[in-house]
Amino acid sequence: MMPDYSAYLEAARAAALLAGAFLREQFHTVKQVDEALLHDIKLRLDKEAQALIAHSLLAAFPQSSILGEEGNEGNSAAEYLWIVDPIDGTVNYFYGIPIFCVSIALQHCGKLVLGCVYDPMQQECFEAIAGQQPRLNGVPVSVSTRTEMREAVVFIGHGTHDGSGDAGIRRFAHLSRQVRKIRILGSAALTLCYIAAGRFDAYVEGRICLWDFAAARVILEAAGGMLEFEPHSADGIKGSIMAWNGRIPLHAALKMED
Repeated sequence: MMPDYSAYLEAARAAALLAGAFLREQFHTVKQVDEALLHDIKLRLDKEAQALIAHSLLAAFPQSSILGEEGNEGNSAAEYLWIVDPIDGTVNYFYGIPIFCVSIALQHCGKLVLGCVYDPMQQECFEAIAGQQPRLNGVPVSVSTRTEMREAVVFIGHGTHDGSGDAGIRRFAHLSRQVRKIRILGSAALTLCYIAAGRFDAYVEGRICLWDFAAARVILEAAGGMLEFEPHSADGIKGSIMAWNGRIPLHAALKMED
């Protein structure tokens, strides 16, 4: 019998809403950049938002631990591990593009058991316990019924800094000719939740980290979708993903002639 994770989901939701409200309040302010990379930005607000989340989660469950994009906290040997991305879509946030989210997952004994993804600008909260009906602001959601690539709306990562280079761009061009539309949000977690809610149909990315997709993976799979993760690092944190509604022939569509 599966344990009752409802109290943990309530804690994740409370932490996500707390951090989301903070980020919404700060959205139009001048952002302090801690680190500017070629294709990414690290903000002081990333750390401040994660601190809010960690404090909230550890206050509710002090024996748990945090694995976050902005660092780890708590008992590293804990049975319960929170996986946190305080701002998924930091570049959007910095540029004033209102497409970003707070992402919180819970891993219990090595297994993902719940996810909560909150978009503070749209005030949309996606959440699920593994194996149970996922919800958006309390309303059940499920993946689309679309079965053909020509009907699909997809997100295709095209390899600017993931090591795929020209191969990633060829993949982008190859798939873009087969689908109805390409949409790139700039947030992996929101993209996966959009597949879960039937808005998108697939997502292919050559470089992603666990905290980018852990929470949304639970939501997507609970909604009837599928996600395949191929680790590229020994710790299993970095890798590539394919995610889809479980109905379109994504594997076949990705095949390219040499």
